[in-house]
Amino acid sequence: MARGGRQGGQQGDPIDWVTRAADDAIRHAGEGNKVTVASGASPSGPIHLGNLREFLTPHFVAEELRRRGIETRHLHSWDDYDRFRKVPAGVPAEWAEHIGRPLSAVPDPWGCHESWAEHFKAPLQAALAELGVEMDEVSQTEMYRAGTYREQILHAIRHRDRIEEVLGRYRTKAAPAAETEEEAAELAESVANDEESEDSGAGAFARFPYKPWCAECGRDTTDVTSYDDETTDLAYTCRECGHSGVTNVATEDAGKLVWKVDWPMRWAWEKVDFEPAGLDHMTPGSSYTVGQELVSSIFDWQAPARVTYAFVGIAGVQKMSSSSGGVPTPADALQILEAPMVRWLYTRRAPKQAFTIDFGPEVVRLYDEWDALGRKAADPAKRDAQVLAFERASATHAGGPLPVPAVAVPFRTLSSVADVTAGSADMISRVVEHVGFPHDSVADLEPRLGRAMAWTASLPESERTIVRETPDADRLASLSEDEELWLRIFLDRLPERLELDEVTAVVYGVPKVARGLGFEDAPTDQVKADQKNFFRLLYNLLVSADRGPRLPTLVVALGQDKVRSLLGA
Repeated sequence: MARGGRQGGQQGDPIDWVTRAADDAIRHAGEGNKVTVASGASPSGPIHLGNLREFLTPHFVAEELRRRGIETRHLHSWDDYDRFRKVPAGVPAEWAEHIGRPLSAVPDPWGCHESWAEHFKAPLQAALAELGVEMDEVSQTEMYRAGTYREQILHAIRHRDRIEEVLGRYRTKAAPAAETEEEAAELAESVANDEESEDSGAGAFARFPYKPWCAECGRDTTDVTSYDDETTDLAYTCRECGHSGVTNVATEDAGKLVWKVDWPMRWAWEKVDFEPAGLDHMTPGSSYTVGQELVSSIFDWQAPARVTYAFVGIAGVQKMSSSSGGVPTPADALQILEAPMVRWLYTRRAPKQAFTIDFGPEVVRLYDEWDALGRKAADPAKRDAQVLAFERASATHAGGPLPVPAVAVPFRTLSSVADVTAGSADMISRVVEHVGFPHDSVADLEPRLGRAMAWTASLPESERTIVRETPDADRLASLSEDEELWLRIFLDRLPERLELDEVTAVVYGVPKVARGLGFEDAPTDQVKADQKNFFRLLYNLLVSADRGPRLPTLVVALGQDKVRSLLGA
């Protein structure tokens, strides 16, 4: 049992994947010891919603450990000392000059940050702060350049024959077949990266575990040509610029371990107890499977406890690749989803479960599901794994509850009103008040109001509700007798002050009155058919469509003058 807590969480708690992962981390660390959970990412491009699993998975585990009173550290490594591999679309072709240099040494083509790496770190760091994720961030550029790993590098070089034995044994392993084209592409890219990272030289030094940066051009396009175990002098030739140089590994910090050796070395150095890994790192011969053997046989540490996480897709968007643009990022998601909801997407499913995020019409249903779960969570008798996921998403150990609106108006209502009011916050506030959600100010509707406005604005025009500017003279001139009667009754019964309940009664009651019934009478089959036709007529005249937002809400949002004008009054 770990200090200050118990395995399995608090007494009576439901058991979920976070609980089990926290138990595994405790077992790895040992009784009474501090637990280190880790994450890592290469800032080679936009850090997208698939990469977010790398951050949130250990975050939730760390939060569970802290909840149990266990001293915990979430360590995040920025792999900004990785090589710049290719020039993505939208970047000037001349940036090809920097291929092979560390990401931290490549200039920011947009000129707003110190380097390529910092340009892609910054928006993710801001999004993580909004998501309540706190972690100790480490730059691998700074760690290597400070000489932090000198002893570990020398140790790896001294055991290079054993390292090559392990790497060689796994190098012939075949990767499993992927289930989708997207997964196949991701796995192929990972395998290519791993194989590329192993190449350090030529001839007898082709698989040397340390790769020097060229002192002349700064690239890693170097072949190790000799190494002296006594002096630790390493000679190399650069394939790119032709420079031949010598670096002393014991006194200079001019290179880095190849990735498959670097990762297990850092597990041991940081004493990592838990770290997730994507499917691309779990194929036979890939980084994790090789690393778990190297870390014990070379660096005297045990591979951390782990969970394997699957791919995250975006509906309507091609496979997310961190080195290409045009993919939704956490910052993009936070424009549409409240921060607890983004967290919930990643905690409600086990990491091994792939899922897709849909920023289209599915967003409305997602908000409905979230609000329903919140109501369920308010009842202690209904606490289950779903409610536990809601609780994990809604608050953090140190920061408490994440921001939610003081007045939680259904997202479908806010978005409908935003759609027909051209996104005016003050007008939306007034309409929302009329449709049954009293509040003191617009601030009471935030942050959901801003999300609804942003989501509505992001929809293609074909999915937007476009209110007519002028009456449809042709349609009004061709009204049938029933339609003329419906409009007369509607305009006559429409209350002067448009409140949702009264407007709803009128909208549904007009066909009843036209058939000699009262507002409170149950509709007949004929009335039900008339209601459908009447609703279609109103949509035609108000928004030039056969359907749209809920009619009573639409009428309240447009107001008396606009409605009467478009209906020919």
